[in-house]
Amino acid sequence: MKGIESFLSSYPPFDELAPPLLQRAVAATQIEFFAEGDEILVRGEAPAKFLYVVRTGAVQLLTDGVAVDLVVEGEVFGHPSLTSGSSPAFTARAHEETLCYLVDGDVAMEILATRRGLTFMSDSLRRRTARALELRAELVDPHLTRVGDLIRRRPVVCRPDDTVRAAAKRMAEERVSSLLVIGDGPPSILTDRDFRSRVLALGRGPDVLVREVLSSPLITVGEDAVAQEALLVMLEAGVHHLPVVDRLGDVTGVISDTDLMGLERATPFFLLKSIHGAQTDAAVAEEGRGLGAIVVRLVEAEFDPVLVGRVVSAAFDAMTRRLIDLSIRDLGDPPGPWAWLALGSEARREQAIATDQDHALAFDVAEPDVVASDAYFESLARRVADGLEAAGFPRCPGGILAENPAWRRTRSHWAATFPRSTPGHAGRRREFGSVALDYRTVAGTLDIDATFDDAIRDAGRDAAFLRELAIVAVASKPPTGFFRDLVVEDGGEHAGTLDVKAGGIGAITALGRVYALRIGLTDNGTLQRIGAAADAGEISAEAAAELEESFRLLWRVRLEHQARQIREGRPADDHVDPGEVGPLTRIALKEAFRAIARAQRVLSSQEGLRLR
Repeated sequence: MKGIESFLSSYPPFDELAPPLLQRAVAATQIEFFAEGDEILVRGEAPAKFLYVVRTGAVQLLTDGVAVDLVVEGEVFGHPSLTSGSSPAFTARAHEETLCYLVDGDVAMEILATRRGLTFMSDSLRRRTARALELRAELVDPHLTRVGDLIRRRPVVCRPDDTVRAAAKRMAEERVSSLLVIGDGPPSILTDRDFRSRVLALGRGPDVLVREVLSSPLITVGEDAVAQEALLVMLEAGVHHLPVVDRLGDVTGVISDTDLMGLERATPFFLLKSIHGAQTDAAVAEEGRGLGAIVVRLVEAEFDPVLVGRVVSAAFDAMTRRLIDLSIRDLGDPPGPWAWLALGSEARREQAIATDQDHALAFDVAEPDVVASDAYFESLARRVADGLEAAGFPRCPGGILAENPAWRRTRSHWAATFPRSTPGHAGRRREFGSVALDYRTVAGTLDIDATFDDAIRDAGRDAAFLRELAIVAVASKPPTGFFRDLVVEDGGEHAGTLDVKAGGIGAITALGRVYALRIGLTDNGTLQRIGAAADAGEISAEAAAELEESFRLLWRVRLEHQARQIREGRPADDHVDPGEVGPLTRIALKEAFRAIARAQRVLSSQEGLRLR
């Protein structure tokens, strides 16, 4: 495990402490393990005696049994209760197996009284309050969902002069519990309840006509109504199916009481719980395929786009861990200590719904056992990759996968090459370093973090390696024609679109990676890297603010685009049609790309590079 001091110093409020106070904090820290479901703090009961820091795992904050926040690695909880001496406002419950650092209350109070500590307290409480309100309004109370967003298909129809036999056959073929009846007059509806009460219960035969057993007049709800209103209409009318109409009065679909009562499934918390409880690889994949609908709801609720990326990554982590657990269940215990490593956007917790897999594996066994052990871990890695692909996350086209021997190595092999290269990547230090520097241990018992972090700090003193990563950072240019008001790619498969990932988000990520390497920072979050670079004087505060604003804007445009594609039943990608964005957003995009170009020019000048 990474040393306590090294870990704490990477996260607020410990990241700017004077060395003596940081060392006192380390000396006053104890480590405690919590099993899934353990209550660490209880709302309304004894005040916190420690400042809790999540080392691994995650902790839910709940009020009235409803989860309103998820505290993950490097984040803290318990500080409002500790500083006020009052009972906790939330119950803190281990969301999964969790390891926490518990900093003694007296030392924690001294830390929180520093200027950095007070700033942290203010930012933390403001963020948590906002997130709690948002979660309660949009996710914890999913019945505020717009009814039109529950429609997944056009209504299945029949005619009044069809027989109930034909209607029943159509319902079975289409796997629906109702049919919209379209004839010469106003539309009506035929439901499975009508079959039970008006056909079977009365002993009527299969040749009776639909017009004799249908339900009319049609009770409808507008597509802009919320689910809660629709449920009330159903209850008051005593019906179980409700046609949804658009503003012109045309029926666009039918929702059922089952649709409404099952809405609580469409929350990140329920998804993570469901993944954790999946008993087969297929069940994990099935739960994972529901992530797109959750992302759509988060985007529509105007969540912080960076937070949405963390939600996707949390689900990806959960699927990975569960697939690993199921693999070990079937393959038997691993032959030695191991670590599953997330790479790239997953490691940075910056994933969109359109993302592929990037991962690696390290293991530590005696030399005579390497071949047999590698075969075990190859089988495990292939099964995990298969499961993630079945969930909708394709394999990396470049082969950055733990099933690939180049990314599945012993500890000694990794220690000798990380992060500059590895066997199979000779002469490709830019490519390898750009991926390997963004790593995070997701599962396993092998302590590899300290080895990798020391190697990252050492690589930061390698001028040639820094220069190669700087070349990567300045290579991604704004799309051709952008500054001529076209905002498009001028050729290839996606001509006429803006690639917000390659042309913007990726460039900012690459800049942040170089900044972090220069100052010896092992934290891999893009915004954390940019902020730390500004604090260290590596870039100006103005440039950092521009890059952060640009990063958030590009993420918002990216997620809104992908949410639109998911709603329309299309595969999600990063190629935005300029017609999708409004004029103000388009102006903002231009400014974002200009900010990126300015930062690239500064870095090029510092490294003596020539921009093409």
